[in-house]
Amino acid sequence: MQQLLIDDDLQPQIKPQQALQTDDSETILRFALEAMEADFAVVLITLVEIRGGAARALGAQMVVREDGRYCGYVSGGCVEAAAAYEALQVIASGKDRVVRYGEGSAYLDIVLPCGGGITLAFHRLRDAQPLRNVLDLLAKRQPAALCYLPKFQRLASVDYAEISGWQDDAFITRYLPKTRVTVYGRSVEALATTSIAQAAGYEVLSGEDVQTQTLDPFTAVILLYHDLDRELPVLLAALRSAPFYIGALGSLRTHATRVEKLLSLGFSEDEIARIKAPIGIFAQARDAHTLALSIVADVAAARLNVV
Repeated sequence: MQQLLIDDDLQPQIKPQQALQTDDSETILRFALEAMEADFAVVLITLVEIRGGAARALGAQMVVREDGRYCGYVSGGCVEAAAAYEALQVIASGKDRVVRYGEGSAYLDIVLPCGGGITLAFHRLRDAQPLRNVLDLLAKRQPAALCYLPKFQRLASVDYAEISGWQDDAFITRYLPKTRVTVYGRSVEALATTSIAQAAGYEVLSGEDVQTQTLDPFTAVILLYHDLDRELPVLLAALRSAPFYIGALGSLRTHATRVEKLLSLGFSEDEIARIKAPIGIFAQARDAHTLALSIVADVAAARLNVV
């Protein structure tokens, strides 16, 4: 484990460096866990208050190791280096702290471009088990949460939270499984959609052999068949499951035929209304890549409503 060189006011003589450029919460927690397992001292930084505008949502996090390597974002990139220096001081002092940046901050030279302010909680990680618990739940595609108690400098895992935020004297950070996109159909549209969804950072399953048991509440189902009979088995499985998005290729006339078939099979109008058809957000998309972009944007918009 690297030793810190500290002067009389506990100012670490280490220059922080970004190790990974990511805002994926699962990746950030795994970075922290791996650092702890390698016997590094580690600080978890959490965005616990927003004053005015902010680039990140409440509960955004970053992790800093004692050698100055860090990952994650709590702003648009304007305070991360300063926060990493602050984290090194937390390691040196052994005491958690809460720091304001931007509006209302003592650091007048650190200005947030949005004009607002943020408050960050710095917690020296002392127990790796809460991180393991969250990562295990996410691997099982279940939601999870961490509960931080500043008064006791303690972090614990809890099974579920509706939102990230303060609950009495504890700050709860919610984590959801990675968004999964299942693309059905052997077509140029399916290939383009798979490519763009992967570029967007989603977990993508594609091809005729995608298993319907993967259709959990954190999954989007994209049906890109040019044949209603071929799409029907997957569509039925999707309607009997709980994916957050079901989209199907075809015109309004095609969808009317689809609806008629589903009604005849006993599905209600409310159940059928879960299907986004024509798929995507751009009207009259005709080429494969424009359609693919339209579909992935629609999935992203729907994902914001997932709880």
